[in-house]
Amino acid sequence: MEQQVSTEQIYSGPAITVRVDRVRKPSGIITTRDVVEHSDCVAIVPIDRDGQVLLVRQFRYPVDCTLLEVPAGGIEPGEDVIDSVRRELQEETGYIPGKVDKLGGFYSIPGYGTEYLYVYVARDLKPGHLVAEDTDDIEVVRVPPEEIPGLILSGKLCDAKSIAALLTYLAREKHL
Repeated sequence: MEQQVSTEQIYSGPAITVRVDRVRKPSGIITTRDVVEHSDCVAIVPIDRDGQVLLVRQFRYPVDCTLLEVPAGGIEPGEDVIDSVRRELQEETGYIPGKVDKLGGFYSIPGYGTEYLYVYVARDLKPGHLVAEDTDDIEVVRVPPEEIPGLILSGKLCDAKSIAALLTYLAREKHL
């Protein structure tokens, strides 16, 4: 285990806080760790009544390209995880889930970040309406589960959270 010796917050914005920690390693050596603090998030594998997986295609500024992803987003302070799943799914796809089941979870960037993603499958989807302000560039894409491995292997689906969530879903549902 490493012990924190000191910490300095160097940036705080609406989405992240960045700090530099000085830590003592078990060997006694002191080194630095850059840490990006981000709220925990949810990643959702929505399944429609035909058994298709609903993915979202959206432009991601940091990587300057449009990605195919599972719906996902941050958990608001004090928000219940299931409420976050319902909110994020409606914001990004316009659907409200009738049934939500936990698939698992993982740290997205443990080498330098605190974000933990809770992964859920959402079923019994009911049409609602898009409620978020920045959803005008999101396209909902229906994909048969058997096509997902090919999308991953071809690089057409290259978002790590989506790959992890979808492979967990496929393994659980015996599609792999």
